[in-house]
Parts: sequence; structure tokens; C-alpha cells
Amino acid sequence: MNSFSRYRRRMSIGLFVALGGISHVLQAQSMSSISTRPLRILVVGDSLSAEYGLTRGTGWVELLKQSLAGTQPATDITNASISGDTTSGGLSRIDALLGKTQPDIVVIELGANDALRGLPLDMTKNNLLRMTRLSKKAGARVILAGMQIPPNYGREYAEGFKNVFVEVARSEDSALIPFFLEGIAQDPAMFQADTIHPNELAQPVLMENVRRVLIPLIEHAQVKQKETG
Repeated sequence: MNSFSRYRRRMSIGLFVALGGISHVLQAQSMSSISTRPLRILVVGDSLSAEYGLTRGTGWVELLKQSLAGTQPATDITNASISGDTTSGGLSRIDALLGKTQPDIVVIELGANDALRGLPLDMTKNNLLRMTRLSKKAGARVILAGMQIPPNYGREYAEGFKNVFVEVARSEDSALIPFFLEGIAQDPAMFQADTIHPNELAQPVLMENVRRVLIPLIEHAQVKQKETG
């Protein structure tokens, strides 16, 4: 083999190695971009999640963002809560929200305003069922934030309202926060002057009530993401 042929052979080998290295880098970058896609969390709630009467940035959803930033940085939370919203309102906009945010996890915190208005329990249950099913169809896991009301609304209605969340979560195999206001409901110091809306002192408690149920779903979703990525 003459010197020119040897030169060409060395150049061909070098080019092959270089291209192989570039391909490996690009593949690694592609895999990295897949595996590190933030898990998307959608919160659909009412005034309890929309910072009603609170200084902006002090509500439980914002506190959850801050908490996850330190322990689960690859998460992205969209707060689509509207003060005064009912389960009917949530149902009317859930499709658009799912399409826009494409969430991995949906937190549904709705129903309190249904009870305040004395709406039929079957209506509340059906709305929650449909929201949950639409979320699951879109590929998201669902967390239902259970609510309770005082017995002065009528013991039968109050008990039935509490059970609505339990029954929907059980039938749809969804996660359940047994009582969203757990830890603050009996403490007047945790509420604003209207005695209905939690104040800033209550927000870390609400955040932790959600976080306890949310973290296992995040960890499960991250494992699933790596397996499919």
C-alpha cells in the first residue's frame, strides 16, 4: 500500500470515528431531553387554591412550587383555579386545560361552592367523575381534594357530600386527600375575617396536605417516564 492509500485509509477511519462520536453525543442529548422533561401538574380549583384574600405568591400552590423546586426540581405546576368556581365550571373548562397543559398529574380541588349553594350531590359527583375520566383519558393521574361541610347543612347532606369524593376516588382508582382542610378546619386563627377562606397562616398546612399525596404520584411518574424514555 503506497503512502497516499495509507493516508486515505487513516482519514476514512478518523472520519468514521468522529461521526460515531457526534452521533453518540446527539443521541445522549436526545435521551437527556426526554428523561428530563418536567412533569406537568395541573391544579383545577376554586378560591381555596386561587389565593383569594391573600398576598400574591403566598397561597398553597405557590408554596408547593417552592417546595418541589428544592426536592423535585423537574416539575412544572399550572394553577388554573378560579374563585367561586363549582364542579360544573371546572367541567366546562377541563378539556381546554388538558389540551393546553398536557399534564401528567391533575389536582381537582372543587366542590365546596357546590355545597354552599346546596346543589344536588348527584350533580357534584357526576361532574367530578367526568373531570376525572377526561383527565385519565388524557394520560394524567388524578388527585381529588376531599371536602367536608358542617352538619348544620343537614347531617344527611353533609355525610353524602363527604362521601362523594371517597366514592369517585374509589371508582376511578384515583388518589384522594381525605380532607383538604385537615389541620385548620377547627382553628379560627387559620381563617380570614369571613371565617370561610383560609388565611396565610393556613397555607403551609394545606400545601402539606396536598404534598403528602402528590409526592408518591410524582415518583411513580418519574419512573414511568424513564422506562418509556
